[in-house]
Amino acid sequence: MQEKKEEDLQQALNKVSEVGIDEVGKGSVFGPVFSAVIVLSEKSKIILKQFGVMDSKKLTPKKRKLLLPEILLHSSDYGIGQSSVREIDKLGIRAATELSMIRALKKLKAKPPLILVDGPLFLRPWQGIQKNIVSGDSKFISIASASIVAKVSRDALMERLEKKYTGYSIFKNKGYGTKEHLLNIKEKGLTPLHRKSFLKKSNLI
Repeated sequence: MQEKKEEDLQQALNKVSEVGIDEVGKGSVFGPVFSAVIVLSEKSKIILKQFGVMDSKKLTPKKRKLLLPEILLHSSDYGIGQSSVREIDKLGIRAATELSMIRALKKLKAKPPLILVDGPLFLRPWQGIQKNIVSGDSKFISIASASIVAKVSRDALMERLEKKYTGYSIFKNKGYGTKEHLLNIKEKGLTPLHRKSFLKKSNLI
């Protein structure tokens, strides 16, 4: 009887309980937008919480990098998607972000029965059940994990692009429109990876 209870508990712990999705780079002025989706079991949620998984914005870059392999190891499945600057300029940031999320979801082995989407905006192209969670990365481990995976993946790309597009402090600002970055744009002009639509709309160029 005790063995049966333990077996049932293990099955419950191994059962997929959460599928969270988040994006990063939406408000950036340079580079693509990234999204990640993470599938977790109850057991994985407990383990990752013990490792210190939380909202990526509350973690140091070093801690995020250390957590990345643990998240990928303990997740039942995951997917990473992105949308290019060209797509952002052509479709607008919301549609391009949705496209990156759909690309991440399509990389999963199976379609999830429910996805938890960070933020108040409905994922319009998704033909499945979804739930919007405002500040989801501080409420659900799966969304927090997704935010870390998306952030570390995008930051790694920004570090590589710094070598190609020098003089814009991309390594430091990660493509966001800091005062220094905007000053660099005025001095050096735009690169092919600057979001022209966003910069023009915000009267930054």
